[in-house]
Formats: sequence, C-alpha cells, structure tokens
Amino acid sequence: QVQLMESGGGLVQAGGSLRLSCAASGSIFSINFAAWYREAPGKQRELVATIRSGGNTNYADSVKGRFTISRDNAKNTVYLQMNSLKPDDTAVYYCVTAVMTTAQAMRDYWGQGTQVTVSS
Repeated sequence: QVQLMESGGGLVQAGGSLRLSCAASGSIFSINFAAWYREAPGKQRELVATIRSGGNTNYADSVKGRFTISRDNAKNTVYLQMNSLKPDDTAVYYCVTAVMTTAQAMRDYWGQGTQVTVSS
C-alpha cells in the first residue's frame, strides 16, 4: 500500500549539483527511517546516507561535506542534495524507507532507482 517514486537523476559535469527526491505515497502515518544507497558498475551496493525520524543523519566518508540528506514530513518526501559531484559518484541511486503505516505496521520499501552520471 506504499510506493516510492524517485526522481532528479541525470547527467552533470564534475563540480555540479543534483537533488534527488524520493516521494512516498499510500497509507503512511510516518517515515521513521530513510536511506540512500548507490550501486555503480562492478561495485557493491554502498550506503550513502541515512536519516532518522528525529533528524539524526549519517554519511559515508566519501560524501561527507558534499551530500545532504533531508526530509519533508508534510510531503512524505526524502531528498539527497548532491554538491561538488565527482565522476566517482556515478551510480544508480536507490532510496529505502521504513514506514509506519496507518494500520500501525512497520515495513520497508525501496524506490525504483535513478541514474546519476557525472562527466569530466
């Protein structure tokens, strides 16, 4: 009963910025936890950033100081602001959320992925 829609990916030059969005819809009471992962060709899936319901955040060392995860509770949307992008940031980015539904059940949901390509 909950769906995630990712958007905001694209092609950008090194040093540029993108903002990814992950909009949740359905029978949602609250988003208790959210994270962004990325998967590059030939590499394992990497945890990029997390955010708790209280606002506490955590980042991979490779993106600290450049990426910011945030959320808009009124819109049930999670964002990943990516600045100073590097070619190594090229990957498919996935959002995942732990949702408390209106039926008081906690469940995890994954987005469909959005491609980010950073050129030199």
